[in-house]
Amino acid sequence: MQLSVDPAAATPPYEQIRAQIAERARSGELPTGLRLPTVRALAEELGLAAGTVARAYRELEADGVVETHGRRGTLIAATGDTAHRLAAAAAAEYAERAIRLGLPQADALASVAAALRLAYQEA
Repeated sequence: MQLSVDPAAATPPYEQIRAQIAERARSGELPTGLRLPTVRALAEELGLAAGTVARAYRELEADGVVETHGRRGTLIAATGDTAHRLAAAAAAEYAERAIRLGLPQADALASVAAALRLAYQEA
């Protein structure tokens, strides 16, 4: 697996790693079940601290892109189902909060639309 990190970029190294792995998993270039290099091995390969790679892996796991299985290592998860499930859970949490805050449905939807536009422009 070839990853690159630009130390001069404004994006932190852990985020560069996270984004590259996530995109490759989404595109199918990294197939479900593929075992990623260990944190230490990837850190050494990229010339980074192990903590930097560990943070990228933690973020990927939180996003449902990878799963950690102890001695079996870190594997690419079946992201389609996991990503949709996590997005639906986050949407449900937002809807509940918007109702508790007393927001009309149209205002809650407008807030989501604005946040998504901004997030996708920055991605």
